[in-house]
Amino acid sequence: MKNILLAFCCVFALVSCRQKTIPVDNLDKKVYEEVVEEYEASINPINMDEKLKKYTSFKLKADLSHLSTNQKKMVSTLINASKIMDDLFWVEALGNKKQILNSATESERKYIEINYGPWDRLDGNSPFIKGTPPKALGANYYPSDMTKEEFENADIADKASLYTFIRRDKNGQLISIPYHKMFEEEVARASALLLKAADLAENKAFEKYLRLRAAALLNDEYQESDMAWLDMKDNPIDLVYGPIETYEDQLFGYKAAHEAYVLIKDMEWSKRLEKYAAFLPDLQKGLPVDPAYKAETPGNDTELNAYDVVYYAGDCNAGSKTIAINLPNDEEVQLAKGTRRLQLKNAMQAKFDKILIPIADELIAEDQRKHITFNAFFSNTMFHEVAHGLGIKNTINGKGTVRSALKELASALEEGKADALGLYMINQLHKKGEIKEDLHDFYVTFMTSIFRSVRFGASSAHGKANMIRFNYFKELDAFTRHPETGRYRINFDKFQIAVDKLSETILTIQGDGDYDRCAALVSDYANIGETLAGDLDMLAKKGIPVDIIFEQGAGTLGLFNK
Repeated sequence: MKNILLAFCCVFALVSCRQKTIPVDNLDKKVYEEVVEEYEASINPINMDEKLKKYTSFKLKADLSHLSTNQKKMVSTLINASKIMDDLFWVEALGNKKQILNSATESERKYIEINYGPWDRLDGNSPFIKGTPPKALGANYYPSDMTKEEFENADIADKASLYTFIRRDKNGQLISIPYHKMFEEEVARASALLLKAADLAENKAFEKYLRLRAAALLNDEYQESDMAWLDMKDNPIDLVYGPIETYEDQLFGYKAAHEAYVLIKDMEWSKRLEKYAAFLPDLQKGLPVDPAYKAETPGNDTELNAYDVVYYAGDCNAGSKTIAINLPNDEEVQLAKGTRRLQLKNAMQAKFDKILIPIADELIAEDQRKHITFNAFFSNTMFHEVAHGLGIKNTINGKGTVRSALKELASALEEGKADALGLYMINQLHKKGEIKEDLHDFYVTFMTSIFRSVRFGASSAHGKANMIRFNYFKELDAFTRHPETGRYRINFDKFQIAVDKLSETILTIQGDGDYDRCAALVSDYANIGETLAGDLDMLAKKGIPVDIIFEQGAGTLGLFNK
């Protein structure tokens, strides 16, 4: 009690004298810091209404008129199945959600639901509910008292598996629990719903995938269903489902998070994209890096397709929303068969109209705004996903896969690679005459998109990748900022040079599996400087949203949710 009272006195003196520190004998540092934190929170209460303004709402709709009665029933069934993935991600991100939701105000509840917990994903995972501790880097995948060293020294065969929780046994020793055991009841229900959807399927390849995915939920063996997913070519309905991305595990980047997308394929747009996948082998050979770092051959079954997404659940719905997908992540599947790139056209259009254009009006030089087009935004996003297939998946020096060698930093570097190589691909295809639009459209739209994405904050792999690129490009004079107007101008000649240099840097780090160099790149470049912070703050004051949230579900689509 004495220390607490003393701490309050110090806080009062600190504020009154406007000093940074006041030395006091016999004062417990932890008590002092806790009281200071509580006091600061009391005089600077969190404005939840302002936080909610970071998001703008968008209805997820699609044209379903071409679907049969059974296909429409299938969409409703898949939405119901996706809700289970949502529940599982709550456990992975937070644990038990009921207690915190029941004690929250209405506005707090809304923001908790957007973030799947009391940590702001657009603000470096900072807590926004009073008394909330910092978010654990390993989310809920590991014991809260576990250290990295303890995990690395633990003798657990499958500890680095994508599909295991790490817990303690009754003796306090670390053990692993497979997802299909941790979520036994939930995955049984999810599997049954996928089988129900398979019974309604009119496309045999899609039916096969659904049945294999239903089985995979019960044993965590996903490779066969990944292969089947790649074999689907002409199904009008699609589903991404299960534990997939590892962004939520920021401790090691090992554990996959549950998510789901229900998708309606845009056949016309998909047809327009078919030709680009054929260029991957030649583009791989031309990468701006030494031959050893591009020795792998991209899979020859890579597809590009466009979709309207009608339901997001789990990981992909947390915080900033995904607008394009590149899957599967399994390196063996990628090398054997390639990947599929899914462009989520309706969500992409929403971000372009509601966020990108307003940002450009504030931050881009007026005479360069004509180069900001939806086609360039769509193409930049698409080639970002295609570029995930370039480079190499395995280190060149025996350190295993790039993902395992770079651990929790792998996702951020991979996103940075995809951004840089996406522009490299556009430049090369433009030279071949396969892309006819003005190359400057892609550069200016790309630069504007950096401002959009860095607002996602340091807790996001995509946010880190954008910060690295912004600071790297700034260092190489790829753009300038007018000191009076605050408007940015792209220096076109230097822009592609910067892209190639960043590509070489990232590809080399990945190929070498150089964790220390990767950590240095993130430390040196993945930060927001004072000037950029001021520009981003201005965007917030102008009321420009950071991202979108969805009105979604069978009701929004006009379907009966049976």
